[in-house]
Amino acid sequence: MKKFTLAAQPRTALGKKATKALRSQNLIPAVLNGGLIIDLPYTAALKPGEKLVEIGNGKGLITTDLVVSNEAVRKLVYTPDIFEIELDINGETRMAILKDIQFHPVKDNILHMDLLEVHPDKPVVVEVPVKLEGHAEGVKAGGKLQLSMKKLKVRAPYNLIPERLVINVDNLGLGKTLQVGELSFEGLELVNAKNAVVCAVALTRAARGAAAAAAAGK
Repeated sequence: MKKFTLAAQPRTALGKKATKALRSQNLIPAVLNGGLIIDLPYTAALKPGEKLVEIGNGKGLITTDLVVSNEAVRKLVYTPDIFEIELDINGETRMAILKDIQFHPVKDNILHMDLLEVHPDKPVVVEVPVKLEGHAEGVKAGGKLQLSMKKLKVRAPYNLIPERLVINVDNLGLGKTLQVGELSFEGLELVNAKNAVVCAVALTRAARGAAAAAAAGK
């Protein structure tokens, strides 16, 4: 993945009034969810903006309430690319990925962002864009290549996740499909349903006509 550097500040003033004040300053509230599960009780002192969230069975996660500027995240959000985010929180560097964004239903401006802290030894699930390469046999025969899934869910350590999943379609015939279960990428686990269709070569009217004419001539 590409790397994106993002400056953030701890957010200690919470609630609707404080959130509204931030948005009026063109700032965005965000949450950094801890990438590691910790044992409870947790006795270390929490940093500004941090909260301890119990997840059951004597375990917990530390989340950090943050604030970022609208301008700073523009190139992170409005792009098909995926990034590993190098968060600078008051001089402390923490690695994260973008998990979710909430947009205003009418104005479409960003209301909230959810980030996930990542570690090289812990797999995460990320949606990775698909890129088709090659010239399918079915297209040569008059079919039309259709991409059904523009992104696939991948589980792997964040530093092993590629910017794109490149799929060669040279051998994809007319009327044939390529399913998730037929794909494999070194070091990556695809977590979509195995029977989900990634791409296909659809029969066009011209291809059907050519097939009918060939059949009639036999």
